[in-house]
Amino acid sequence: MAQNDPSTTGGLFIGRRPGTGPLRYRDQPPEPAPGRRLLDRVLAGAVLAIETLVCSTLWGPQPAGWLWVGSQVDYHSGSVVLGICTAFAGMIFTMMGTIAVAMRLDRLWKLMRRAAGFQQKDGVLERIFVISAFIGGTAFAIWLLVIQGPGPQFSPRQ
Repeated sequence: MAQNDPSTTGGLFIGRRPGTGPLRYRDQPPEPAPGRRLLDRVLAGAVLAIETLVCSTLWGPQPAGWLWVGSQVDYHSGSVVLGICTAFAGMIFTMMGTIAVAMRLDRLWKLMRRAAGFQQKDGVLERIFVISAFIGGTAFAIWLLVIQGPGPQFSPRQ
């Protein structure tokens, strides 16, 4: 049989590139020591809580902090464009860094769950990110429409 099937060569007809092979997990993780299993569960829960806190900073504290920094740059330089560019670049930089940290925490969480005896193949970063985005968006909408509000009327009086 020819060895050029795309499902066995990673989509290439010349052979599989190094590191692109499918992941193969053991059927059942090995049984850890009794005390070790509890420790691994507690550590996995702590890493999950830290990962959740890290993702929740994306929707409030980080943008607010960079908007404040941008306003300070605007005030001291007298340039609105420089303030906006500073705030935008800072937000992009710290948000990408936060997502990189969250991805590493998610990998660590998966390893700890497997060490605790669970068949953990997928992480929870996507779910945490979506839930935190929903909560952040809802909180912003409540703040904008209810707390701060457009005022008692939508258009000013003449």
